[in-house]
Amino acid sequence: MTGILLFATLILSVLLYDTRRRIGRLERLIPDHQALDHAVPVQPERPEHQEVEAIAAPDLDFQPPAQFVPLTSDSGAVPTPAAANEPEPGEAQSEPEFEPASGPESTFPQRAIASWTGLGFEDLFGRKLPIWAGGITLIVAAVLMVKYSIDTGLLSPVVRVIMGLSFGGALIGMGELARHRQEVVRDIRVAQALAGAGVGGLYAAVLAASNLYELVGPGTAFAGLTAITALALGLALRFGAPCAVLGLVGGLATPAVVQSQSPSVPLLAGYLAIVIGAITLLSRRQRWAWLGIGALTGGAGWSLLTIAMGDLDSGSTLAMGLLVILFGLGLPALAMEGRSAPILRAVTGVVGALQLALVVARGDFAPLTWGLYGLLSLAFVWLAGRTPILQRTVAVPLLTALGLIAIWSAPDAGLFAAVVVGIAAIYGSYALRHLWHVTGGLVEVGLLGAIALGGYMVSFGKFYEGNTGQDLRFAVLAMAFAALPALGAGLGWRSSERLGDARFALLASCSGLLVVLAGMVGLPEWCVSIVIAVVAAALLGLSVTARDSRLAKGALGFLSAAVAALVITIETTGELARLFQAASVPHPARAVLRWATLCIVATGFAWRNAGTVLRYALQPLAILLGYGLVAQLVPAAWLPVATAAALVALVEGGRRRPALAPGPALATLGGLLVLWALEPMGYWLAAGALSLGGNPVFYTDLPSVGVAMGRLLVPAIALAVALWRSPEHQPAIVRAGGAALSGGLTLVGVHILFKQLFTIGDYAAFVRVGLAERCLWQALLMAMGALAWRYLAARRIAVGLIMVSIAHNLVYTVALHDPLWAKQAVGPWPLVNLLLPAFGITFVGISILFRIVPDRAEYWTRIGDALRMSMILLFAFATLRQLFTGTVLPVGEVLEIENIGRSVLAILLAIGFLLWGIRKSLRDWRLASLALMLGAVGKVFLFDASGLEGLLRIASFLALGFSLIGIGWLYTRYRH
Repeated sequence: MTGILLFATLILSVLLYDTRRRIGRLERLIPDHQALDHAVPVQPERPEHQEVEAIAAPDLDFQPPAQFVPLTSDSGAVPTPAAANEPEPGEAQSEPEFEPASGPESTFPQRAIASWTGLGFEDLFGRKLPIWAGGITLIVAAVLMVKYSIDTGLLSPVVRVIMGLSFGGALIGMGELARHRQEVVRDIRVAQALAGAGVGGLYAAVLAASNLYELVGPGTAFAGLTAITALALGLALRFGAPCAVLGLVGGLATPAVVQSQSPSVPLLAGYLAIVIGAITLLSRRQRWAWLGIGALTGGAGWSLLTIAMGDLDSGSTLAMGLLVILFGLGLPALAMEGRSAPILRAVTGVVGALQLALVVARGDFAPLTWGLYGLLSLAFVWLAGRTPILQRTVAVPLLTALGLIAIWSAPDAGLFAAVVVGIAAIYGSYALRHLWHVTGGLVEVGLLGAIALGGYMVSFGKFYEGNTGQDLRFAVLAMAFAALPALGAGLGWRSSERLGDARFALLASCSGLLVVLAGMVGLPEWCVSIVIAVVAAALLGLSVTARDSRLAKGALGFLSAAVAALVITIETTGELARLFQAASVPHPARAVLRWATLCIVATGFAWRNAGTVLRYALQPLAILLGYGLVAQLVPAAWLPVATAAALVALVEGGRRRPALAPGPALATLGGLLVLWALEPMGYWLAAGALSLGGNPVFYTDLPSVGVAMGRLLVPAIALAVALWRSPEHQPAIVRAGGAALSGGLTLVGVHILFKQLFTIGDYAAFVRVGLAERCLWQALLMAMGALAWRYLAARRIAVGLIMVSIAHNLVYTVALHDPLWAKQAVGPWPLVNLLLPAFGITFVGISILFRIVPDRAEYWTRIGDALRMSMILLFAFATLRQLFTGTVLPVGEVLEIENIGRSVLAILLAIGFLLWGIRKSLRDWRLASLALMLGAVGKVFLFDASGLEGLLRIASFLALGFSLIGIGWLYTRYRH
């Protein structure tokens, strides 16, 4: 009883959904203003004494939309709306009235009024649903009658079944009678309910005879249920959707409810094909799309269940395969029309392909199953050529087929080859046919790419074992697969749509990829980068010929892969080691060929993209590959020289052909030169950092002459020439940076070479000639600055060199290694020694700076005067010390006479500062004079006088006194 009620509820739900759908369709067909036009007008209340004119009757001639087709009556005539009666001329006009036409559902305006006034709910639950519920109740009553007879034992099983069949037939007859007496019944749904109840009663009677009483066998019951299903479908043509629903449910349920010890899969397939086909045709005829979709869904469910159970023999496999093809492609083409039809065909086609793939897998990939899949593929591509939406789903059966051959365990080579060729022939021919058609596009490109790449990769994975001779065979196979996308690209060579999208570029790139795979399999490993580079060059040339920028971008990808392969497939680390140091390579010819090929190809790419933003990547790549080529040919020591020569040559080439725009290439060469200079610069900077702590810089701590020349001076000269010959429109920061780099490399290189002149390798040599070396170096720097200013008008370079000279003098000669307190040989001769240049460098340098930058002299005058006075003091006291000690000043004790000489020297220097300050009106000099005099006075009174006696003490005070009087007199004279 519960099952019957559930079945009745299901039918009621379907009918309710159908009713709501039809009401919604009517509401959409009738606009609001039309419903308002046919509403009953409401007359406002008027006073009785007021005279009003008679109101003319409105025009109620309603014209329904052309698309609307109302239900037919028994006679087949289409009911039309009742026309409004037009008043005769001279006839008195009465109040307007609205008279709906007679008949339950025969007039269109009547439904419009119901929709507008909100009576749809009342109409549904007050008039329609009770009729359907009554029909279901009759079915339940029949079941209850049979149950009652069983419980009481009144009737035998045979009588019960006969009565059930008779009751079902009677209900169908009553439905037919109600259909013919429509003027009495006034509702077609009464006939539908009676007919539906009759069909349900027949199903129940046959099921009871078979499963409950076992009066008939499974075959007879199956035939009876099939006949009832056919009857239900036939009644649906007369009574409508309820019978169709019963036929659908009963037809799909028949194989499940009929119990059989030996079910026949071919018989089941034939039954499903007939039933689903009949229901599909019925849905098309009656335009019940939901019925066709439901039938196809149920059929797909039965086929999937049967396939999943497995253990199908050849006949069963063939039957289920043909059934899947019928459900997937045949019946959907007949199920419905309209905009939704292509979507249904696409969905069922995809489902059919997946189900047939399951048939192939469950059938152990037998030739029969592959033949069925091929048949489906042929039908699929045939329909896809006529249904645009199916073109988007052709990839599904293709990818499914590739997935099947990928999971095929231990396939036979002959059968595998036949399957792959069949897949390529079916889907490849379809793709080639539609590729350059108006409806073609990237989907067809994807099909060709999947066939070529997928087919080759699966074949390679299944059969390649690395045996002798296999490499050549699989290389040829890759070239054969490469011909498929190449053919597609060739077919579109003359197409006007070739440049509209990426089809041509993708096909050519796919073919190139397969050629690369062929090279990887058929050639030695060291050739891989060469093959990829050649393919990249070919694609670049093809892109130029075809004027396809997309293909050029694909060629860039192959170039990147070639560079990666060059690094990955290097036989030894010698090729890379030669880029920076001396190393041996087992096969120099191979190395040269690899680097040369990639260098030439990269140079072609850089040349082609000279005017685009890609030059910032391609030009450096070409330079690096060219550098690697040179590194395989020349010793490592000559690589900086070769790089410098390339820099100069490229600058000259850029001057002759400005369109090359070799800026990125020049920057790359400059970067390589900097990398080569890093090591000697590092040694030089390390020694310089230690020298700031007072440690001498020995020539053994610095790079050799050859390194300084090759890595520092030659690159510096090349950079200078490049800056000189480069176009003047270069950014200022580039020129300034290049000049600073060139100047720095030159300064370091010259300093290293200069250190080789004195060969100071230990501390004794440093004491002996260290001061002479520093004085000469500082003098050279100052001389180069003066020459740069005098003859080259390079004021900035001159100022930089002179300031470096002064800084070097102040740090190393004055502060760290001053001869007064550091052991530095100054020479044995008084005045004719190294003290004058040691303390005169800064003095002279300041004077030259003031001449070079006179506009800055006023800002630096005080600092310059302070440095000058300091240098005079140091020179004077160092010279005094040299008179008593000789060449090394810190050696020996200070005698009394030397100590008095320092006081006298201080007084004389104070007088000299004062005279110079008075003459030049320099206040700082006069102040320094006073400070120096005060210091001398203090020294005499505090230190010198305590150590003297007799005449020496008297003489010192006399000298001090006259000096003070003289200074005072000079100041008085200066003020007046």
